[in-house]
Amino acid sequence: MSEAQADGAAQQALEAFIAELTHWREVTGVSQKALAKLAGYTPSYVSKVEHGTLIASRPFAEAADRDLRAGGAILRSWKQLHRLAGASVPRQRNHDQAADEPQSAAGTALVVGHEDARLSYNDGTFRTVIRRQLTNVGTEPVTRYLIRIAVDRQRGDPERSNQLYREHPLTWEEIGLSAACNDEPMTWLVKHDRDAFKELWLLFENGDGRFPLYPGETTWIEYSYTVGEEKWGPWWQRAIRLPTRRLSLCLDFPAALQPSVWGIETSMTAETAPFRTPIVPAADGDRVFYTWSTRDPPLHARYRVEWKFKNATDKTNEAALSPSARMSALGIAQDGDPILTAPAQPFDLPAEAEDARRVIAQLMSTIERVAQVHTFAKGMGLAAPQIGIGRAAALVRAPDGNPITLLNPRIIDESSETDDQYEGCLSFFDVRGMTRRSLRIDVEHQDVDGEVRITTFDLGLARLVAHEVDHLHGVLYLSRMAPGAKLIPVTEYKGTGQRWAYRTEHANG
Repeated sequence: MSEAQADGAAQQALEAFIAELTHWREVTGVSQKALAKLAGYTPSYVSKVEHGTLIASRPFAEAADRDLRAGGAILRSWKQLHRLAGASVPRQRNHDQAADEPQSAAGTALVVGHEDARLSYNDGTFRTVIRRQLTNVGTEPVTRYLIRIAVDRQRGDPERSNQLYREHPLTWEEIGLSAACNDEPMTWLVKHDRDAFKELWLLFENGDGRFPLYPGETTWIEYSYTVGEEKWGPWWQRAIRLPTRRLSLCLDFPAALQPSVWGIETSMTAETAPFRTPIVPAADGDRVFYTWSTRDPPLHARYRVEWKFKNATDKTNEAALSPSARMSALGIAQDGDPILTAPAQPFDLPAEAEDARRVIAQLMSTIERVAQVHTFAKGMGLAAPQIGIGRAAALVRAPDGNPITLLNPRIIDESSETDDQYEGCLSFFDVRGMTRRSLRIDVEHQDVDGEVRITTFDLGLARLVAHEVDHLHGVLYLSRMAPGAKLIPVTEYKGTGQRWAYRTEHANG
């Protein structure tokens, strides 16, 4: 291999490592700053690694792989990089390659007038069609447009996803990508070809010639691809990476599957929340269409639609799975996972507000999925470690459905009066255990802007919140049970579908 060929191979390995690292950060919702804190490095170090000006050390690669729960994907990519590049640094990536928004290289500026995104499901295959109206408001012609195709069958469980795509990688053949600009076919240039994601430049050219988007011009591009249900998870996300005037979504599902659809949005300037306007269903023969749109979505906002097919024939025979196996299939860490007994890392707020919002968004998404498969009359809760994220965030859904967000919570006072009730935990859902809790607790916690609050919770809410605060300190309710008390199988538990009962004087007190 010539020196030039060796340099080229090393550069490709560097790009592949950076892509793998950033992919797993996005999957787990961790920023560069948060990864630096988790792995024990400075934010500057992580930034230099991702911008290609510094080759990561093996300890960093190992820590990133562990903290992002990548199941070895990051470390394998690092080994390939180290074998080809050694201790030297390949040539620094140019500004266009290193830019956070590669569509916005010097001299170019794109605005999306309208993104119309459609997802349909037929006979085990999902098909995505994206149409974007682009206007070049810059000073240079635009000759290419970056797109990404990413899949995550086991959302909330990166290790299982990594294993799945390592054994059954996403292939170009199955994707069947096609792209056009104003009905003129577009060719493309592959930037990254990884097991679970592809990145490529759509080129404003084909065999008949070139058709750049010049300053002041507007055009429509459209691209589509397919992915089988064995690799496509029950979620679909749109991220606002360029200034966008309008975003519209449409899901097209068979009515016979009885779909249940919901949406979650998050951004750098707003709390994680359900879509602010409803997704509108409309039946048409044997199909049902779910549509939603918004105007002027904030830059960096993310809109995620999730669903459950209530009448699907699950090849894994979900109905026959144990309660714990069903929770595991939904991405809930199970008893024995070390993350459940390790104290969660607090957020530095408001500096890590974006990270906190991402984690809460994932918690809300997972709670929505869990609520589709089990009735929680008492309310429910979920802590970040239970979805593989070791950060101090939890979400409690009260019996009336109202969400309670807990960031960096700690119990600062509790009543001497207690009671004993059976509790369950999504991380070992096959059993229930009689657990003693205070009837009132005072919890100190923070808003995403860093403001410290103290909230009092009573009775059932006190129990739910205390359970989740315990999770963030690496404590399971098993340690709260009386000595000698035994767990009972969920099949023997009679309280499913009922609220906890409290004596009248407690309720009135």
